[in-house]
Amino acid sequence: MTIKKDLQALKKEFKALEKKMEKLIAAVEKSEIPAAGKKITAKSVKAKTTKKAPAKKAPAKKKATKMTATDQVLKILKGRKRGVNVATLMKKTGFDIKKIQNILHRTYKMGKIKRVGKGSYVGA
Repeated sequence: MTIKKDLQALKKEFKALEKKMEKLIAAVEKSEIPAAGKKITAKSVKAKTTKKAPAKKAPAKKKATKMTATDQVLKILKGRKRGVNVATLMKKTGFDIKKIQNILHRTYKMGKIKRVGKGSYVGA
């Protein structure tokens, strides 16, 4: 008998849903029909103006690009023939040890720097 009770409960739920759907449909239809007193007017559309080509100017100057952290480290490394250790790079750049290590690892893998000793690097 539980199946019969379950089916009856579902029947009640379906009827409740059907009533809700009818209310929603009525609300949508009501909002779509304009009120009798209101006039429907077309919105005015502004005409688009076409832009004229600007007069020829002198070529734009290039902005000075900011040096990246990697560029800063490479500049220091290329300036030294004997090599530079991590502590010196930290002092000169102001970066923390993790950032220096990441830059050194990446540039070493790319072949831009070489190891000349334990913890000492030089530009390739």
